[in-house]
Amino acid sequence: MTELSHVADSDTARPDYLPLAMHRILIVEDEQDIADLIGFNLQRAGFEVLKAHDGIEGTETALRERPDLIVLDLMLPGRDGYGVFRELRRDSRTVGIPVIMLTARAQTEDRIQGLEAGADDYVTKPFSPKELLLRVQAILKRTDATPGAVDFTHGPFRFDKNALKFYIEQQPAELTSTEFKLLLYLCERAGKTQDRNDLLRTIWGYSDAAHSRTLDTHMKRLRQKLESHGSWIETVRGVGYRVARAEE
Repeated sequence: MTELSHVADSDTARPDYLPLAMHRILIVEDEQDIADLIGFNLQRAGFEVLKAHDGIEGTETALRERPDLIVLDLMLPGRDGYGVFRELRRDSRTVGIPVIMLTARAQTEDRIQGLEAGADDYVTKPFSPKELLLRVQAILKRTDATPGAVDFTHGPFRFDKNALKFYIEQQPAELTSTEFKLLLYLCERAGKTQDRNDLLRTIWGYSDAAHSRTLDTHMKRLRQKLESHGSWIETVRGVGYRVARAEE
């Protein structure tokens, strides 16, 4: 049984953010006590909770129910979390669903592997239920419809904010919700360098040295997806990142 760093009663004050519409969260976790604790915290915060206790059930539930976010343990019977994740990313019904990977593997290499696979966040056990809840809320805040203009265009990029769809030279391209928000944030501030810590706080909702690689890993993956257009993203050494102005 995996130990949690806090018990529910002491660590789950009702959050400041309540969803405008009830979001559904799928928990794929084979340890019943952990799944129940996560579910309790999410339900208390106003979310609808679905549960699956092995990889095959998790995949089938995600494809059938299409939840708004998935908390995915990596050490699962039947099919491990990476296998589940790859299956969901291959299917058009689930390709855009944000995923938080949950694992007892705390090594940096495992975190980087998860993020490079395309996960939106990565939480290691033992964990604080409140921290997990805050990360769920941060991801859902940035995947909710962005107020203001529906479309935003910069250079070869076009963003449909409501549908979270992205186009390069009018051709659709797949981005995760985190990659979409990150690139949109930089493009809307084109020509201005964005500090790494500010990016972490804005996009992920937290900023510390331990998570600094999270930003770099997402930026590397984003550049790869943009292919020849990846050069629009510039690294400002020692400071952060910026997207070039359209006229540059």
